[in-house]
Amino acid sequence: MAKGTVNKVIILGRLGQDPDIKSTAGDMKICNLSVATNEIGKKDQAGNREDVTEWHRCVLFGKTAENAGRYLSKGSQVYLEGRLQTRKWQDKETGQDRYSTEIVCHEMQF
Repeated sequence: MAKGTVNKVIILGRLGQDPDIKSTAGDMKICNLSVATNEIGKKDQAGNREDVTEWHRCVLFGKTAENAGRYLSKGSQVYLEGRLQTRKWQDKETGQDRYSTEIVCHEMQF
């Protein structure tokens, strides 16, 4: 960790779909999660408030990924801690650079 910097994310939300589990060539498990968090939005002209949902792309590795696949399903509430990471990749169709920001999780509670 670099001096004077912090990259920490804490999410408490619900899964929007079942965990997506994959394995590397070395049989390490990778789990992708889509986690929703809600907050109360601004008042409209009638004074009503609606929930605002934010979706978070989360990735887990190793034993944590295995446990997520075993115990979580769509609608499960989950607590995750990790760090933000942005990946650069190239679109196969257009050849343009694309970016994905995700939470690389190292701690999970369900």
